[in-house]
Amino acid sequence: MKLKILSPTEVVFEQEVNKVSAEADDGSFGLLPRHIDYVAALVPGLLSAESEDGEELFFAVDEGVLVKCGPDIIVSTYYATRGPTLGAVRRAVRQTLSASTEREERARRALSRLQADMVRRYLELGE
Repeated sequence: MKLKILSPTEVVFEQEVNKVSAEADDGSFGLLPRHIDYVAALVPGLLSAESEDGEELFFAVDEGVLVKCGPDIIVSTYYATRGPTLGAVRRAVRQTLSASTEREERARRALSRLQADMVRRYLELGE
């Protein structure tokens, strides 16, 4: 099977694999080469695969969609990162979440200043 993991900005991974495991709303599932065609809405979590030479591959993925059609499995997700081990994937996710939290906090502060300025100007118009 050919696994292709896509994010909005890049092809994160594209390689032949023997097996894929992922998580959906209704639980974990696995796909093998002769599995029927399948579509699943992925939840944020771990996606793992086994390469043709038996190597375990680990990916942290955000919400997304997995489609298996014939020998092709395509995963489309907002965010995906690959790590050589589960620990490496965990560290990458923590770093990304930390950076994301900081950006969100800056955006909230900017929005608060904008709202306060708008209220102040509105009150000045009434005088």
